[in-house]
Amino acid sequence: MKEKLQNILLAPLGWALDALAFMPWWWIYFNADCLYYVAYHVVRYRVKIVRRNLATCFPEKGHGELRKIERQFYHQFANLFFETVKLLHISDADIKRHMVFHNVDFIDDGIERGQSVMMYAAHLGNWEWIPSIVLWFRESTRARGNVLGQAYKPLRNKWFDRLFLRLRTRYSQCFPSHQILRTMIRNKMENHHMALGFISDQHPHVTDQGHVIEFMHHPTAMITGTEAIARKLDMRVGYFYMRRHRRGYYDCTLVPMCEHAAAEPEGSITDRYARLLEQNIKECPSMWLWTHDRWKRPVQLPGQQTQSEIETEKSTLA
Repeated sequence: MKEKLQNILLAPLGWALDALAFMPWWWIYFNADCLYYVAYHVVRYRVKIVRRNLATCFPEKGHGELRKIERQFYHQFANLFFETVKLLHISDADIKRHMVFHNVDFIDDGIERGQSVMMYAAHLGNWEWIPSIVLWFRESTRARGNVLGQAYKPLRNKWFDRLFLRLRTRYSQCFPSHQILRTMIRNKMENHHMALGFISDQHPHVTDQGHVIEFMHHPTAMITGTEAIARKLDMRVGYFYMRRHRRGYYDCTLVPMCEHAAAEPEGSITDRYARLLEQNIKECPSMWLWTHDRWKRPVQLPGQQTQSEIETEKSTLA
C-alpha cells in the first residue's frame, strides 16, 4: 500500500523529469543555477559538513580560496543533478561529445585476451555518465556474452530506486552490491568476460574495519571489498581519472593499476587507488562529493594510539 501511494504521489515528478530531459542544454543549466542558489544560499544544504571537510583536507589553503572551492562545488553539485536527469533522453552522439574517454584499450585488450577488468571510480565529476564508456568499446568487447556493468546499492525508496536503475542501465547492467561477488563468480564459471565499475570512496560498512591509511590529511578507512573481489578473480584493475574542461564537458582517462590482481600484495591495490583519487581531488577540488560525512567514525593508523589509550598511559605514569 505504501509503495502504491509513493507511485501515485511521485508520478508527476517522473513526468516532469522526463520532459526536462528533452530540453536543450541552456535550459538544463538554467535550472542547475536555480538549484545552486536554493541549495547553497537558501537551504544551506550540508554547508557545515562541506566547510569542515574542505578546511581539514586543505589546511594549506586560505579562507578565500576555500570559499571559492565551496561555491564551485555547489555549482557542480547542481550541474550533476540535471546532467543525470538528461540521461533519460540524451542521444549517444551527444553524450560522446560531453564525456570523452581515453585509453579505453585498457579494457578492450583485457577482454580480448580473456581477462575480466575492474575499474575503480569515485564520487568525483560526473560518475553517472561513466557507463557511457560502452559507446567507446570495440565491437568485440560489446559482443553478446560479455558482461559490462557496475555495482550499486539499492535505494530504500522503491520509486527512486527504479528511476536510478533506469538511468544507470541506459548503457550497462547494474548489480546490487550485496550480490556482486556471487554474480561475478557465476559469470566467470560460464566463461563470460566482465568489465565492471566500482565506486569505492565511501567509508566502509560498520562491520568492516577497512584498510586504514593517511588520505587527504585524515586517517581513513578505505573499502577493502573491491580489492578482495579483484584478487579473488585475478582481474585487470584500473582507475577512472576524471577532469572537467568546462560546464558539461568531461574527459576520463583509464589509468592502469595492475595487470593481475591476484599477484599483488594485500592492500597495495587499495593504496594505489587512494593515491590516484587524492591526486585527482587535488587537481579538481570542487568536483569531489564534499557533502558526504566521510570521517564521522574516526579511525587510527596502524600503530597509532587511541585517545583513551593515551589518557590511560598518562594516568599510569602519573
